[in-house]
Amino acid sequence: MNTNQPNWAAIAEKFDLWLPHIAPVGERLLQALAARAGERILDLGSGTGEPALTLARELQGHVDITGIDSAAPMVAVARDKVAREDLQNVRFETMRAEDLEFPDESFDRALSRFGVMLFDDPLRGTREMRRVLKSGGRFAIAVWSTPETMRTLYWSYQVFGNRLPPELAPPLPKVTSLGGAGVLNELLRLAGFRQFEIIAHTFHYQFASFDAYWDIVEASEILKRQYDALPVEQRKDIRDEVALFARDFQGENGLSIPHDYLIATGIK
Repeated sequence: MNTNQPNWAAIAEKFDLWLPHIAPVGERLLQALAARAGERILDLGSGTGEPALTLARELQGHVDITGIDSAAPMVAVARDKVAREDLQNVRFETMRAEDLEFPDESFDRALSRFGVMLFDDPLRGTREMRRVLKSGGRFAIAVWSTPETMRTLYWSYQVFGNRLPPELAPPLPKVTSLGGAGVLNELLRLAGFRQFEIIAHTFHYQFASFDAYWDIVEASEILKRQYDALPVEQRKDIRDEVALFARDFQGENGLSIPHDYLIATGIK
């Protein structure tokens, strides 16, 4: 099935433009994970290295972290960060979550920030996560909530959707596929987990202005596939229509756009 996700390999060097804006999710996820010294930890779908790198810095020398991602260029960016900072307790491997190359019960804890819903097969990937967790091991994963509460992508989906066929629209259905009522609960149940809880949270993208937000959208090329499918002269129209949606979130201190997400935590 064509989910029309961004070309993660192509935008690997630019994805970090978004990291400061989703950092609050990583912080809350690490709090939920509650990693301790001496543990082995797996980060699934870690992209350019977060939140594995943050945890490695916080517990440097006291945990052993492995991050995996299916996009080799993303992994290369993460490895460069490890080398620059000379971090000894974290490594990154190119690997599909659905086919983890680790023995059963290899890790004390596992986490994933906005990765599980992007797996080619979320159920198989979640089952693999459970397989490599030790008995009593803890997991913490974050997924986007419902389409209308992931506002920035929802706006783009509406605007591009008026101009492109469904197969070329932004990947809102895939990105928010685990956010509906009971969906994540059922995924975890089918994966074999019995002890878990799911809590809804909200964070805000903060920008000085709409222009500052749109500069990152264009510089990161997160919507490059959609732009490339349109005549160049329509780019300004896209921007102007998204700006209309953003007006309601502009205040004295700049642009503040709420986004909802879910954090699931549990024990194997």
